[in-house]
Amino acid sequence: MDAETAVHRPSSRRARRQGRRAPHWRRDLVELAALFTAVAVADAVANTVAHGPRGPELLVTSAVLLTATTVFHVWWSRRHGHGHAPPKEADTASGDTATPEPSQDAEPAPVRADEETTLWRMRTTVRDEPGSLAALCTALATRHVDILSLQTHPLAEGTVDEFSLRAPASLTATTLNRTVARAGGRSTWIERADAHDLVDAPARILHLATRTALDAAELPLALRELLGRCSIRTVPSASLADGTPREGVLDGPGGTGTVLRLRAPEGDVVTVERAYLPFTPTEFARARALLELDARLGPRRPSGEEVCTLPRGEEVTVVRADTGDLAEARAMHDRCSPATLTQRYHGPVRDADRYLHHLLSPRHGRTLAARNASGGLVALGHLLWDGDETEVALLVEDAWQRRGVGARLLERLVAMAGTAGADSVYAVTRASNSGMVAAMRGLGLPLDYQIEEGTLVITARLSPLPPPAGAGEDRRRAALPGE
Repeated sequence: MDAETAVHRPSSRRARRQGRRAPHWRRDLVELAALFTAVAVADAVANTVAHGPRGPELLVTSAVLLTATTVFHVWWSRRHGHGHAPPKEADTASGDTATPEPSQDAEPAPVRADEETTLWRMRTTVRDEPGSLAALCTALATRHVDILSLQTHPLAEGTVDEFSLRAPASLTATTLNRTVARAGGRSTWIERADAHDLVDAPARILHLATRTALDAAELPLALRELLGRCSIRTVPSASLADGTPREGVLDGPGGTGTVLRLRAPEGDVVTVERAYLPFTPTEFARARALLELDARLGPRRPSGEEVCTLPRGEEVTVVRADTGDLAEARAMHDRCSPATLTQRYHGPVRDADRYLHHLLSPRHGRTLAARNASGGLVALGHLLWDGDETEVALLVEDAWQRRGVGARLLERLVAMAGTAGADSVYAVTRASNSGMVAAMRGLGLPLDYQIEEGTLVITARLSPLPPPAGAGEDRRRAALPGE
């Protein structure tokens, strides 16, 4: 700072002296000589005009030339502007080198304190070089956009920046996209957000890890919440073609990098598809870390049970079930009639047992079991994650049908689906299965029916459920996790 002051002080003193003229004898001598020279030249011209043979002609010719020069100067000045006006490039000295925007993108008026705002989520790719992010943030600031959070996803070429933004409500997604593009952003994706998207990213990931650690069935839900709207399926590794990568970010029907594959510890492959937005290596690393955490913790299910009193006065206990209950589930199958198994599985009875391991696996959803007073398994209810949809299914032993067991299980399953963020649930059954139809109607939700070749698909749109019938008679020993 001292060196800079020393440089500018002499210049300041010279500027202060410009207002007054310092006397000097050489300057007076030059001015006097110029005056005598001008008088001598004027006298010579006067003698030539007065006493020369063509004095008048010389005087007229000089006047004409002077008039023509004056006219030409006026014409030239009007056509090419004022020569002494400073060039527009001089404004770049302030550091603002941006090109003028079209009229429809003119500088917006200042935001009023009471103006409404909108939350946005945005992803864009910028060059991986100094100043790229700064240029993008400056462009957003000119539109009065407030950056609430920022995450970076490094790529081999460039960087994907993910923003949470608060913008004036009058700012459209198209204008926001155009602003980002002029600042160097490409492959920009924008969608409306809500307050849940403002949660700190590390805190949200830790919360998902905690949920997965407490309940193995939370893994698909945690992946869906981590990766956004996507379809998640678990397929046997043997079903993939030879040479197909078991892990990584792959190309899919929706474009480059829209398929994510993760190898599960039991040999299956978890496939995630998100056609509207490609996956980044950072998202792959986060999803893989969740899967590794699940594998290290091993099989687990939350404790807790609920005792329900049925309309006839019997009591059943509703608990979570998983592959550890496979033997009891097969024994219940043996007690079920072929008609009951056919209505449940819509296929040959001999194939029923092979479905059980899939249905009880927490990789595919959640299972509730109903046990009688002596602890025997009498019914199973399944909540299955089918891609981005949710299916419910019931199997009730013949001796316990028409007693309300299936209705109680279905109520709990639908409540769990609502907590998980599902918009709807569907059930696939035979058109002749009046028990399942009655249980779906008993939910009190808007239903949609579709019948194809004797198969009935009932879809229920979720909304706040009314208190289940007989809820006052239920004795809750512990709340079921996930409800």
